Amino acid sequence: MAKNPNPVDIHVGGRIRLRRTLLGYSQEKLGNAVGLTFQQIQKYERGANRIGAGRLYDFSQILEVPVSFFYDDMPGGTSSHGPGLSEGDREPFDQENLTQRETLKLIRAYYSISNPEIRHRIYELTKSVARMDDELSGELELADK
Repeated sequence: MAKNPNPVDIHVGGRIRLRRTLLGYSQEKLGNAVGLTFQQIQKYERGANRIGAGRLYDFSQILEVPVSFFYDDMPGGTSSHGPGLSEGDREPFDQENLTQRETLKLIRAYYSISNPEIRHRIYELTKSVARMDDELSGELELADK
């Protein structure tokens, strides 16, 4: 009988996939870097295989992120031990948007801007446009009622 993967393993695997994709690495390239086959990388990314602490550290070094990156944005309810000690609920984060081709192109273009001041201004502009979009959407919803 097949056992369902642990939600934490699925999340960690998804974060590995996210970072690998953002860097433009194939599963084969990542596997070669850590001495694994691409099939083993697939199993890690799906959460089918659990990743040991040493291997997770290796991934963090190759993917140039702290180990904590793999646990960032962990959705509530992934633990079998009940709620944690944090106060308040966090809004869930949709990782699927980060793996879309358009998002990846946008992120790569953003980081290709060498001047940090220009990058910061683009970031602030994007936040401002998003707020305006939210406000406009709210006004349209009120008008429809």
